[in-house]
Amino acid sequence: MKCVVVDMRNRLFGDAISGSLQHFDAGFRVYQTEGTAAEDLCVDTHADVLVAEVTGCRVTLVVDEVCEPQLADQVRRAKKDGLIDGFFYSSVSSDYLSAMIDAL
Repeated sequence: MKCVVVDMRNRLFGDAISGSLQHFDAGFRVYQTEGTAAEDLCVDTHADVLVAEVTGCRVTLVVDEVCEPQLADQVRRAKKDGLIDGFFYSSVSSDYLSAMIDAL
């Protein structure tokens, strides 16, 4: 059973996505942020997937390459395949992270 958090500014769009997911598979546990921080809701519900509305910004991911080496490899491939704009390992310094974000 997948747990999905939906974080949409447009409530109607969020309701439509949530309904579609539940209609597709009644086993999906779907939560909408509704004023709750997406990160908090993901942690509280042990979410497998975050569906978030992103407009006019770049997508970068932070991944723990030590604890999650397979996930880190998938994220690296997503960058190579052009699916995301960038990624950072959680072991990098805050100065490096800041400089790279400034360069995006």
